[in-house]
Amino acid sequence: MLSVDMMMVMAVIVAAVFLFIVEWVRVDVVAIIVMISLPLLGLISGQEAFVGFSSNAVISIIAVIIIGAGLDRTGIMNKVAKPITRLAGNSISRLITLVSATVAFISSFMQNIGAVALFLPATQRVCKKMGVAPSRILMPMGFLGIIGGCLTLVGSSPLILLNDLMAPSNLKPFGLFAVTPIGIALVVAALAYFVIFGKFILPNRGETEKAGGGIDLSKIYYSASGLSELQIPSSYKSDQTLEQMALRPNYLVSVVAIAKGEKGQKIFAPDRDLPLYPNNYIAVVGVRKNVEKFADEYGFRLKDKLEVFEDDLSDSNAGQIEAIITPRSELADTTLKKVHFTEKYQVNPLAIRRREKVYYGGLSDIILQSGDVLLLQGLWEKFSILKDDSKDLSFITSFEAEVMKIHKAKWAIICFLIALAMILSGQVKLSVALMTGALGMVLTGVLNIDEAYHAVDWRTVFLLAGLIPLGIATEKTGTAAYLANAILGFIGDVSPIVLLAVIGILTSLFTLVVSNVGATVLLVPLAINMAMGAGADPRMAALTVAVAASNTFVLPTHQVNAYVMGPGDYKTVDYLKAGSLMTFLYLIVMIGAIYVFYGISS
Repeated sequence: MLSVDMMMVMAVIVAAVFLFIVEWVRVDVVAIIVMISLPLLGLISGQEAFVGFSSNAVISIIAVIIIGAGLDRTGIMNKVAKPITRLAGNSISRLITLVSATVAFISSFMQNIGAVALFLPATQRVCKKMGVAPSRILMPMGFLGIIGGCLTLVGSSPLILLNDLMAPSNLKPFGLFAVTPIGIALVVAALAYFVIFGKFILPNRGETEKAGGGIDLSKIYYSASGLSELQIPSSYKSDQTLEQMALRPNYLVSVVAIAKGEKGQKIFAPDRDLPLYPNNYIAVVGVRKNVEKFADEYGFRLKDKLEVFEDDLSDSNAGQIEAIITPRSELADTTLKKVHFTEKYQVNPLAIRRREKVYYGGLSDIILQSGDVLLLQGLWEKFSILKDDSKDLSFITSFEAEVMKIHKAKWAIICFLIALAMILSGQVKLSVALMTGALGMVLTGVLNIDEAYHAVDWRTVFLLAGLIPLGIATEKTGTAAYLANAILGFIGDVSPIVLLAVIGILTSLFTLVVSNVGATVLLVPLAINMAMGAGADPRMAALTVAVAASNTFVLPTHQVNAYVMGPGDYKTVDYLKAGSLMTFLYLIVMIGAIYVFYGISS
């Protein structure tokens, strides 16, 4: 019988799902709301409300992120990426296979978004060299990055959460490689899918395609000849600011530096509200004919080459880069002006690319979104500071200003291998083993403690810790058992493998509207109760939920899909086209692998 407590738990679930969908507040804030609401409603105790922060899953997530940051900072991952992309040669199929398979493997022991971010710059450079549209490569790489999280129990948040969610039911926990047979089957199937059908389902467009009114970004911003120097005559009397001159929308020209006379003070990231004065020198980025038009209309003298800025803006000291706004970035839903981006980091925004559209004017007032690509110009030393200080951007363009701790690479590998050996021994708890590896990164100097703290995505931590109590409340109040019986009553008497298929479909649908973590927390207790009611293996039901939670390909809602959307110039319809078939293939292969490798009866 439906009790008051059950109705309150269902109301909290509905409210949480609603907030996840409408995105009025961030997902981590929704999780905190849930965490606080449950004890206030008397559904769980105050101690149970905060148990997520000490859970094995949350500690494991923190440790995995720190270990991944250590491996990245020592350049180990870059050494892995370069030969893989070189081996691809000129074959698109080979490039898809090698890059995607490697990303899948790396995703098995670090965040999938980190694995994809690692290979994105190298893959784009190879695509440009081969004359291949990035859209032919980046979606397979992203999909395999998501699927690779199913290769081990530490590869994705749902799988890391799994054992903790099974604990209240006193079920035997899974080992590190318990899910590996399913993961391998999914990886092989996905690679075959893209190699065989890729030319039919993947769009053939990329950054060389003209977008935003026929403008070719590579011709405007990625050429060293795009820098020009102009002298403002003494007769110049306008008091217009750079923003009021509308140089970007009218001329596709950006002022990136100002000098007050030949030997005067130089400003390398001028504020848009700054006016130009007589006898100033300015450095601008843009194609030559556009700069000439700008100079003619304002009466500025265009020089044949850089003189005042020759050393400062040489290739060794400055350049242009692309950077993507990362998922859950603090730059999302705000503007460059509000965060004082130019003043803070001293780099020049040149354009913003959002999917197929490119914005040149009014950049300071555009409300940014996750996945937007910022085209920036500045000094390499400023980019290095920006890269170290901000987790909100991921750099597509590589540059040499970053100081990599190459000499610490052996220690990073040793720390990783020690953690892995402890996990494989089966004698040490997962969170303890991983945190040992993370601590080793700090003690050996691979990362200092501030860098370790900075590497952790604390929003993910609060999302996980905040939703774990909801799973406790769902189980404790009997809501999971009630819903399980209702679903079983609806579908009738079915075989165990059909039941797992139903659970997989339900999880896949849920994951499209809420986070994969939210879907896992809500559905694992439900799936366990459904399996118990139907006489099936509850462990397999829970595992099905955790694996199916990664079946998020139809929409660009998963952080990896959103991340590659801009660089690949993808549209939502591209994900519908390739992701719909991938979703069905994923379900079929997952259930088939469970049937074959885990002895589930049909």
